[in-house]
Amino acid sequence: MTIRSFLLAAALVLLSSASHAESIKDIIDNPRSYVDRTVVVEGRVVSAFSLVLVKYFTVSDGAASISVFTTQPLPRKGENIRVVGRVHELFSFGSDSLLVLVEQKSGAEGPPGMI
Repeated sequence: MTIRSFLLAAALVLLSSASHAESIKDIIDNPRSYVDRTVVVEGRVVSAFSLVLVKYFTVSDGAASISVFTTQPLPRKGENIRVVGRVHELFSFGSDSLLVLVEQKSGAEGPPGMI
C-alpha cells in the first residue's frame, strides 16, 4: 500500500466517523459509554427555551429525546437538526439521571445544523 493510498483510507475513516450520528436512546440507556464524549445526534427539535443566561432545546430521534444546551441561536420547533456536542450528566439519583448535550460551536467537529 502506498502512502497516498494509506492517507486516503485514513481520511475516509475519519470522515465516516465524524458524520455518524449516535442513537439518542443508546446515549440515554448507556450513560457510562457516552458521558464526557463528543457525539453527533440527529433529530427533530421538539421544544426550545431561552431565559437570559440559559438557552436549550430538545431533540428527538423518534426513539428518545435529549436536551441540548447552546450559546448559539435557537433552532425552530419542528426543524430537523444535526448537533455536535459533549454529553454531560446533570444529576443522578438512584436509577434516575439526567443527561444533556452541550453543543459545540459550529465547525468545532463536523457540520452541525439543519439536515
